[in-house]
Amino acid sequence: MATQIDSNLYLSNATQTTSSSGNSNLDKDDFLKILITQLQHQGPMNPMEDKEFISQMANFSTLEQMTNMNSTLTQLIDSQSNQSFLSTSQLIGKEVEWLTQEISESSSIVTAVKQNGSSIILELENGREIDSQLVTKISS
Repeated sequence: MATQIDSNLYLSNATQTTSSSGNSNLDKDDFLKILITQLQHQGPMNPMEDKEFISQMANFSTLEQMTNMNSTLTQLIDSQSNQSFLSTSQLIGKEVEWLTQEISESSSIVTAVKQNGSSIILELENGREIDSQLVTKISS
């Protein structure tokens, strides 16, 4: 007795469905659906070997761990960026010295701090703007 597999369950149809919605990547839910479908429709006389099943589960576990790690690292980077910006704001009202391109030192009082992408820019009393990484001395 032959079991016929519903054509909607084929992997090629699954990727077409996800790509039409704008997402061409399979996620962990799709992986589990495919694995369950494989288990449900395996041949009773030739079932999936334990090694294959364990290998696929290990791949799934690795995928899930990498996804979680990526999410955690993204949150950490965002948190560090915000923390750096907030700590730099303590320079407002303080005098800073920095090295100019002519390798001489200049100084001025910080009036504002702004973030431009990953850079933190200090707005100074004399109208200049400098990158916070150029600062060599801070005084009150």
